[in-house]
Amino acid sequence: QVHLVESGGGLVQPGGSLTLSCASSGGTFSRVAMGWFRQAPGKEREFVAVDNWPRGAMYADSVKGRFTISRDNAKNVVYLQMNSLQPEDSAVYYCARSPFNHATGRATDFRSWGQGTQVTVSS
Repeated sequence: QVHLVESGGGLVQPGGSLTLSCASSGGTFSRVAMGWFRQAPGKEREFVAVDNWPRGAMYADSVKGRFTISRDNAKNVVYLQMNSLQPEDSAVYYCARSPFNHATGRATDFRSWGQGTQVTVSS
C-alpha cells in the first residue's frame, strides 16, 4: 500500500521561498509519475506540477518559471521548490502518485494522495 507524507509547509512572506517534500513508501516510486496539487479555501483542487518518468516535468501556467518539481529516487522523495511566492499561492498542497509513468494535470491520473501541507503566503 502506497503511503505519502508531505512536509515543509508554513508561513512565508510574499516573494519568499519554500520547499515541500513528499516521502513515499510502498509500491514502485522511481518509474511512476509523481505530482503536486493544491486547494485553496472555497476552490477546487488544482494541478501544480508533475514529474513523469523517465523525464518530463509539466507545470500549471500559474507556477511556471517559479516552481520546480524534482525527485530523489534513492530516498523515495519528491520535492516542490517554490520561489517568488504570492498570496494567491496560499493553499493546502497535496502530493500524489500515479500508477502510470506519464500523467497529465488530471487528478484522475493519480491514485494515491498525501494528507496535505498548508502553505500560507502573507505579510
